Amino acid sequence: MASGMAACGRKPEWLKAPLPGGDAYFALKRRLEQRGLHTICQSARCPNAHECWNAGNATFLIMGDVCSRDCRFCAVAHGAPAPLDPGEPDKLAEMAGLMNLSYAVITSVTRDDLADKGSGHFAAVVSRLKSARPQMGVEALVPDFSGRSDLLDRLLDAGPDVLAHNVETVPGLYPALGRRAAAFADSLRVLAHAKGRGWISKSGLMVGLGESRAQLQELLRRLRQAGVDALTIGQYLRPDRRSLPVVRYVPPQEFVELRQEALAMGFLAVEAGPFVRSSYHADAMQQAVNRALSRIQ
Repeated sequence: MASGMAACGRKPEWLKAPLPGGDAYFALKRRLEQRGLHTICQSARCPNAHECWNAGNATFLIMGDVCSRDCRFCAVAHGAPAPLDPGEPDKLAEMAGLMNLSYAVITSVTRDDLADKGSGHFAAVVSRLKSARPQMGVEALVPDFSGRSDLLDRLLDAGPDVLAHNVETVPGLYPALGRRAAAFADSLRVLAHAKGRGWISKSGLMVGLGESRAQLQELLRRLRQAGVDALTIGQYLRPDRRSLPVVRYVPPQEFVELRQEALAMGFLAVEAGPFVRSSYHADAMQQAVNRALSRIQ
């Protein structure tokens, strides 16, 4: 949290949303659990899970549900990750079929414990999904791989439709989040390298952690300079008591303004709102970027 900033109080009315539910939702949740599969929709307690699952979209969390890093904004557990499951690519392909998905986002915990940061396993998952369901869009939402382009190339060669990586917040707040000093430069390197190789490049960030509007505008400029096409902006919500408190609940109108500013800077698709998360309307954003690129070309 930025120095001198105080934590916010009770959530405003615009941030009160019903919990996901319904027979179909819970039946699908049980099937995921029975196969030992994890979705970031569940691990990060996403408020949009029901909407996305009903629309044929889902976000899968691979390489386990324990992260080797300990960021102070995330609900995903931190500790010693389990060994990789070599059967995970096949399990995900099976589940994508059971869910009849039209679009899947694949993300992962950070695996600094592995020599290749998990890039080979990530690539295997993407490759298996593309071969099993060629009609399905696949978005790879990757960790920073410590900024190593050779590891990112391994994943890109597997053929995802979109390469996404979240910068999360303005770099000035990285120390408070428990992020490495070099993490922002690594993130920009990942995004720029993917765009340089011709991929749709996408990033996401949270607001309400104590950032200023000027800091946000500078961050958006740097993301565009790195070639980022698509952007999501959502409200930070404290996932547990060990995480950083919310500094400010951003009113809905400000999200409208941020979206307009981002589009004016040249982003081709922007989703911004209190409940927006990095995978929200991911399929529609990919389509919007493709339409915009076709007009430019």
